[in-house]
Amino acid sequence: MSKLLINQYLGDLSRLKQVSGTSRESVVREAFKDLLKGYARSHDLVFVPEFEIESPAKERRYVDGALLHALRLPFGYWEAKDEKDDLDAEIALKFKRGYPKDNIIFDDSTQVVLIQNGIEVTRCRVEDTDSLQKLLGLFFGYQRPEIAEFRKAVEQFTTDLPAVIEALRAMIESAQKTNAAFSKAAKTFLLHAQKTINPSLTEEDVREILIQHILTDEIFDEVFPGQPFHKDNNVARELHKLEETFFTGNVKFQTLKGLEVYYRAIRSAAARIGSHHEKQTFLKTVYENFYKVYNPKAADRLGVVYTPNEIVRFMIESADWLCETHFRRNLIDRDVEILDPAVGTGTFITELIEHFRGQPAKLKHKYLEELHANEVSILPYYVANLNIEATYAAITGEYEEFPGLCLVDTLDNTAGLGRKTGDQVADLFGMGDENVERIKRQNRRKISVIIGNPPYNANQLNENDNNKNREYPEIDRRIKDSYIKASTAQKTKLYDMYSRFFRWASDRLHDDGVLAFITNRSFLDARTFDGFRKIVAQEFAEIRVVDLGGDVRANPKLSGTTHNVFGIQTGVAISFLVKKRGSRGARIFYARRPEMETAEEKLASLAGTSLKFLTMSEVMPDGAGHWLNLTQNDFETLLPLATKATKSGKRGSNAIFRTFSLGVSTNRDSWVSAHTEGETLDRMAYFIEAFEASREGGGIPTTSIKWSRNLKRRFDQGRQEPFDETRLTKWLYRPFTVRPIYDSDLFIDERGAASRMFPSGQANSAICFTVGGRLDFNAFATSMSASLTVLSLDANQCLPRRIFGGEGDVENITDWALKQFREHYGAKGKQPQPITKDAIFHYVYAALHDPVYREKYAQNLKREFPRIPLYGNTAGDFWRWAGWGEKLMALHLGFETVEPWPLTRTDVPDEKARKAGQAPKPALKADKIGCRIVLDSETTLVGVPAEAWTYVLGNRSALEWVLDQHKESQPKDPTIRARFNTYRFADHKERVVDLLARVTRVSVETQAIVDAMAAEPR
Repeated sequence: MSKLLINQYLGDLSRLKQVSGTSRESVVREAFKDLLKGYARSHDLVFVPEFEIESPAKERRYVDGALLHALRLPFGYWEAKDEKDDLDAEIALKFKRGYPKDNIIFDDSTQVVLIQNGIEVTRCRVEDTDSLQKLLGLFFGYQRPEIAEFRKAVEQFTTDLPAVIEALRAMIESAQKTNAAFSKAAKTFLLHAQKTINPSLTEEDVREILIQHILTDEIFDEVFPGQPFHKDNNVARELHKLEETFFTGNVKFQTLKGLEVYYRAIRSAAARIGSHHEKQTFLKTVYENFYKVYNPKAADRLGVVYTPNEIVRFMIESADWLCETHFRRNLIDRDVEILDPAVGTGTFITELIEHFRGQPAKLKHKYLEELHANEVSILPYYVANLNIEATYAAITGEYEEFPGLCLVDTLDNTAGLGRKTGDQVADLFGMGDENVERIKRQNRRKISVIIGNPPYNANQLNENDNNKNREYPEIDRRIKDSYIKASTAQKTKLYDMYSRFFRWASDRLHDDGVLAFITNRSFLDARTFDGFRKIVAQEFAEIRVVDLGGDVRANPKLSGTTHNVFGIQTGVAISFLVKKRGSRGARIFYARRPEMETAEEKLASLAGTSLKFLTMSEVMPDGAGHWLNLTQNDFETLLPLATKATKSGKRGSNAIFRTFSLGVSTNRDSWVSAHTEGETLDRMAYFIEAFEASREGGGIPTTSIKWSRNLKRRFDQGRQEPFDETRLTKWLYRPFTVRPIYDSDLFIDERGAASRMFPSGQANSAICFTVGGRLDFNAFATSMSASLTVLSLDANQCLPRRIFGGEGDVENITDWALKQFREHYGAKGKQPQPITKDAIFHYVYAALHDPVYREKYAQNLKREFPRIPLYGNTAGDFWRWAGWGEKLMALHLGFETVEPWPLTRTDVPDEKARKAGQAPKPALKADKIGCRIVLDSETTLVGVPAEAWTYVLGNRSALEWVLDQHKESQPKDPTIRARFNTYRFADHKERVVDLLARVTRVSVETQAIVDAMAAEPR
């Protein structure tokens, strides 16, 4: 049979070459693919083309094909190369890029090479049928070596688990269709889950819950052998019933035997762990690793990182002190009901049990009656159940089922919100099982303390991950009616998980109670949280915040792993909010750990203490809801540049500009915009073809292109847009960096007002400025559409001079603004040089560049739209500033055509590179001390004036922006990296030399104007 398959392969190969007239890999590789498929069928293996793998550097790679076991565990790989390639060089390159070495075939349609365990086993010509048969026999006879060491076993478990999960999913789907008993039991469980966890759950969600149960059942048994903690849990009992309808005996044994080596490693490790606390730590570690592999999307969305015990104990001790201070009661006292709404692995509840261990009688009552915890995911629910019950048993010496643990989505459980009489009962459609009864029981209680670590994920970086936080209509409505309604921010992101939990907990807490959360710290000073700060200051009587810092995005000098208590990029704060009936507004207290303090130092500072012993400063919020970095200046008296009210046409609202718009947000910059027009068109031609192929492939979006929420919605709507080269235009991608862009209504996520600001054939200009607060305030000008992230970090707002649309050319500077300027500068009636709207446009641009203005109003500009001062009182004062603005705008809009600065170019041949036939090695480094720019190993530009480096936009100078945008780097998108990584600095070198000379001129002359502004009397 194998010889017959080889002969068929050789015939197919010959026909493909003859019919196509080419030996290109993309054409002829189909023959070898069919050969492998034929062999695979006889070995019960599945061939998967374009198989995705992850390199040791955590980069995605795609081998041309992989052969998988029935459980979807990889067996071997295949990579095809072109006949003209140097096959050995290509093999070395693939291994360097992280391709697997354990069992892989390389072929180029003339020869075949087999590598096993990193060693070349054999190679042969394709026409040598005997040798090829031997090679394939070795390939398909390969057996994966046993992994003996525990660490290796766990790592392999991490690698192989996703494939096993896919196999289990397929089995369950099959049982759903063919097994009546399973189908009935699954429907019953689904109905229960919809009522208690999430009304939008589907059969697929039940399948995932069951898979987690199956895969972790044995782990729990081995970590806590002979204990009833897992088997006796009410939800676990129901899942065992469901499992027993299809997954027993030999079926279960055969399915999971591939993972036995990993279970065995975990089992042997657990057997060596003696203490209860060590077992808890081990279980948490297994849980985190398992869950991040099993479902990395949910792990990211739900924030699967358990809270350090130092923080948990600090929060419990502090909540206890606050209860005693404000209500003369302690956490252990009767009728103090405590809830952790996002229990995770149970850390807070177990520490509460430890906190109560000195009073066994009160502990028992608290454990059985007044401790409550919710969890939405089955795996952490199981871990929490085990940890809580094991902790109680270890302290008391007796096992008691923990009745306060509910499998429920807290944010969906809104029946008890706003009712504090203790009589609320969730409407759960009469479901009578134990989990529902637990939820009803919880909803009847008057919750006195809510404590925990709610999920922290705010946004999804890549829609390919399919990981958006879902909507919660009731809670989102409450957020809209409170936090957002009170906000003045233009774009308010308050539907992330932790702000939802704040809203839920604020509504659920009794009239007298304490709310203690550890969360993202952005609510403290983010502009989008101004409404949140106003509302919590109204709803609570006292607020205490311990700011642990660690915001890597705000301070690049920090390291998440070094300075953040969770090892993440987002800053962290602990909040305590005290609600008291009859209170009117909150006293707010704040403490901040040192910025450069390490995570270990922060945890050590919290260990063994509480709020009672912490020195805090009282905060007096201003009228805008700011708590930190308060200002005392005349900013509010200046002319508003632009406002939401004016933009919406609200009567009585006035501003200088009628409307404004965020920059263009493509959500796929590297696809719609490359360095050259040809590169951009090539990428978009591929993108559109893949987009349409997804529709033809059953409506399943391919992961080879970058998706987003908007694009998925448009895809589902059936929207199409044929490839059209005439869509190519230009945009300002980064400062002094113009690139081509494929201007598409379908494939660009948010075009803003680009079509009204810069329509084809119409000249216009816009003043742009940064909003967001992560960067110091900056302003720049553009005569074309600009990216939302021109300065990378903060968003870009654009104020066009004119707006185009159905009414034609419309003024964007208001008549109100013209009146304000003319009245202030005494320019009424006929004047030799009357103030015009163009002049106001230039005046505004100058004012936004004024260094005195930027310094004086720095805090305001971080969190509010700019306001414009009126300098001086005479027409001469106005025209001096307008003149500066006009000169600045001419420089910044015409940066590609200004006279180049006379830089001296030095070229020293790189003989080594030339002998190797290579281009000089790019450097693109700024040597500010030496007043030079090193372009590559041959060319240096000398004579850069020192003042040229002082013109800064964002976090680098204008010249450094040019250098940064022309460096060679690996594209982040895996498809672009694999197919379109063609940029080479050498191809653009002469253009960059010219651009640097011109931007030097722009920088020097800009700084001269700015220096003149700084010297101007006020």
